[in-house]
Amino acid sequence: MSDTDDFDFTKPSPAPGAAPAPSAGTPTPPAPPAAAPFKATTSRFYDPAVAARVFKAAGKEEKCAPNQLLFTEDDPSQKGGFLRSGSRMYYIAEGEVTLTRAGKALDIVGQGDVFGEMSVISGRPRSATATAKTGGLVYSMDASELETALGQSPEFAMMLASVMYDRLRLIAARVASRALKPGSAAREASVFEPGLMERLQKALPTGALLRYPQGTIIMKEGQVGVYMYVVKSGKVAIAIGSNIVEVVGPGGAFGEMAVIDQSPRTARAGSTEDTELLAIDRATLLGAVKKEPAFAMAMLRGIADRLRHMNSLLG
Repeated sequence: MSDTDDFDFTKPSPAPGAAPAPSAGTPTPPAPPAAAPFKATTSRFYDPAVAARVFKAAGKEEKCAPNQLLFTEDDPSQKGGFLRSGSRMYYIAEGEVTLTRAGKALDIVGQGDVFGEMSVISGRPRSATATAKTGGLVYSMDASELETALGQSPEFAMMLASVMYDRLRLIAARVASRALKPGSAAREASVFEPGLMERLQKALPTGALLRYPQGTIIMKEGQVGVYMYVVKSGKVAIAIGSNIVEVVGPGGAFGEMAVIDQSPRTARAGSTEDTELLAIDRATLLGAVKKEPAFAMAMLRGIADRLRHMNSLLG
């Protein structure tokens, strides 16, 4: 598995100005590890106090011994957690955990960190192995417990999505700066299955439905957006730089970043045929998630799938 096949641990770009060029005769500082992963706590949107509150309320408290295996990479059974009850995500209250892939160290996570969330959200096998470095205390949740937590604390859903979008921004910047490899195809993205889509529309105000004729530009890079969009009918092409990376059809969503963390648009979107969209602002989304947490789980899975696809474009 190459670095770009892995979507749990996206490598961050160096911070601008963080490492000025050394003057003559000054020893060059060591470079950061090439495999340094993107952690939740590196995101400006992550709040460990919120994570602790949610995990303690909805999850299970577990004590782990030094060298205890929490989960293993590429476990096809999705039962790699030491609880042996399915894939789980973790919040570390005490201690440290080592993350490895193919026997090589990725990182050490510690108090306040969340890890293992991508497997729980996406339902896919692990992309790393987690082993307790020290004895400690963790709180864990499986997919069912996470969905319950999202309904009780919609702001936690927004925080998780924001952390995932930070990873996505790093990949989008790389995609925008290069031509895609030959044979790369735009992904046809869908987030909400028909039954959930019907319930979502019922949860929205009547004015949420918008219509765009074929060839209409719906959003542009750099714009400040108020709404995310879910496609009811038609198709929308999503482009980054000169590359079309997704074609969003019925049940698919786009423009979520503006609603989740009020950030500028990172892509442009245009209708490729006559299209109907559901427009959703932040307050409406929070209210809908509180009533039906499955909306948030579907969105998080959609972001995870997008991360995997965008990483594959760079392979």
